[in-house]
Amino acid sequence: MSIFGDIVNKLFGKAKPSEPAPAEPTPDPVATQAATPAAQPAPAPLADVDIAAVMDQLVSESGQTLNWRTSIVDTMKALGIDSSLAHRKELAGELKYTGDTNDSATMNIWLHKQLMQALAANGGKLPADLTQ
Repeated sequence: MSIFGDIVNKLFGKAKPSEPAPAEPTPDPVATQAATPAAQPAPAPLADVDIAAVMDQLVSESGQTLNWRTSIVDTMKALGIDSSLAHRKELAGELKYTGDTNDSATMNIWLHKQLMQALAANGGKLPADLTQ
């Protein structure tokens, strides 16, 4: 699974842990085939998920001082995802970073901004200052 996909799954799982996935009583093979591609991208899981609330809760539960609102490393740590440079470079590739991945400071700033925009674009609710 992609790192972005892992991020989305962790956010969704934390946001709606007790909500079962909807099931259709009589699956229609045509509808199932048509729905399969739509089920893979992030938009469906993030619909109406308050990303800020989930992240604040994760940081609180972590017992660490993490600033997920500005740091990609802290965001990944709060989610329990490997925040190593190699992992961040892989995420940068997924999000189409074209800069120098050896300039980790610049890449990290870009990654955080792109991640917040991607989450918002996929239905996650974030404060306006995190999606600009």
